[in-house]
This record gives sequence, structure tokens and C-alpha cells, in this order.
Amino acid sequence: MTEERETVVYVYGIVPSDVETDPEARGVGDPPAEVRAVKHDRIAALVSEVPRDKPLGRPEDLTAHAALLDAAAAEVPVLPLRFGAVVTDEDAVRTELLEANQDDFVAALDELEGKAQYVVKARYVEETILREILESDEQLAQLREAIRGKSEDATRNERIALGEGIGNAIAARREADTKRVADALAGIGAQIAPREPTHEEDAVHLACLVETAKQSDLEEAVDRVARDWSGRAEVRLLGPLAAYDFVVTQRPEA
Repeated sequence: MTEERETVVYVYGIVPSDVETDPEARGVGDPPAEVRAVKHDRIAALVSEVPRDKPLGRPEDLTAHAALLDAAAAEVPVLPLRFGAVVTDEDAVRTELLEANQDDFVAALDELEGKAQYVVKARYVEETILREILESDEQLAQLREAIRGKSEDATRNERIALGEGIGNAIAARREADTKRVADALAGIGAQIAPREPTHEEDAVHLACLVETAKQSDLEEAVDRVARDWSGRAEVRLLGPLAAYDFVVTQRPEA
């Protein structure tokens, strides 16, 4: 009878086989596990060993997974696997993951060569966007005046209507502002993947895949938006990141 291994192999993502791993790199687990590359022909998998009987899912594990992939993506093309991908051992990584999917992985890595993902996030300044909405919508402005100074119980329906109206107005502005940013980024050849808002006052939340050689162009485009929206929305650019929104391989099973 074959004795069951005490560990399994956690897989972070797929990279070209000529990758050189940082001997100091650490991944998921407690304590964080050493990361190495399992290679097959032109491709490799970034992996670490984790105990079979210790479930992953701590915030620290999620952070470590993303940090490792993002650090790799700053240097080489990376196909990220979803969090929690494990296989039985390194032989299974080579045969069941790398060898079995080599052609698809090579093609996807070729597509990502010289590119990285970035995320543009913008959030409205509450006072500014509220003033903008009320100045442009007389009915909402009148509704707000009608409830001013009155009790919440006496104006419950009006307050609900006002909240819904403001929410709809923000959603409309978010759609228009997202399109404006997407159009600006398309001008530098970026591929765009809109994301769902994470906050009711989000103005823009989108991922873009950009040639790393054009990072300065991307930064300039985002800076122009930030200047135009000064006092209206706070704009941030995150990256370079692994291309989570454009190519994510399926999770293997142990």
C-alpha cells in the first residue's frame, strides 16, 4: 500500500521555463513556504509544498498568492491560477498540468509577452458628486429641500426616493466616466476589462492589459484624468499585476 504524502504541491501560475526564481521568495502557508519552479520543455509552474491537512484561505494566504504572481509579472509573462490550486506532487505538475496543456500555455504566454495588467480605480468625492447631481437634476434638488429639517419618520418615502435617485445618477455617471477612461486607454493600445464597482461611490474600476514598454504612456493618461477630476474623484493606478482579468487557467485537482 502506498503511504499518503503529508504534503501537496500548491501551484501559483505558469511562466516561461527560463524563469529564475528568487531564493528568498515565499508563498502561502504558515510558515510561508519556499517557492520554486517545476519545469517542462518551454514552460514552468511556480509552486511550493503545503501540508495536506491544513486548509488555506487566511487573508495572509490570499495576499501571498497575489504578491508572488504580481512580482513575477513585473519580470516575465505569467498565467495565474486561481487561489487554492493544488496537485499531488511535482510529477503530477509536470505531466498532468504542464505536459497536458503545453500548447495552450505556450500560446497564452506568447500573447502576454511584454505585457502586464494594471487596474485603474477612481472614487467620487461625496460632497462634489452630490452637488453635481443636485445641480443637474431639479426634481432631486426639490425633493432634498422638501425633506430638509423634517423627521425621518415623516419623510421616509421621500428619503427612499431621494436615495434611489442619487444612486441611479451615480450609476449613470459611473458608466459615462468608465467609458471615458476606457477610450483614453484604448488610445495607447490597452485591452480593457471592466470590473464591478466595490463601493457605491466608485467612479471607475477597470483592468487593462498594456505593453510594459508603454507604462509611462499609461501613467500619463491616468494622470490627465486625475487632473481633470481633481476635487471630483480620487484616481489610482495599480500595477504591474498578473493578468488575472485576461487569462486565468483552470484550477487543477489534487
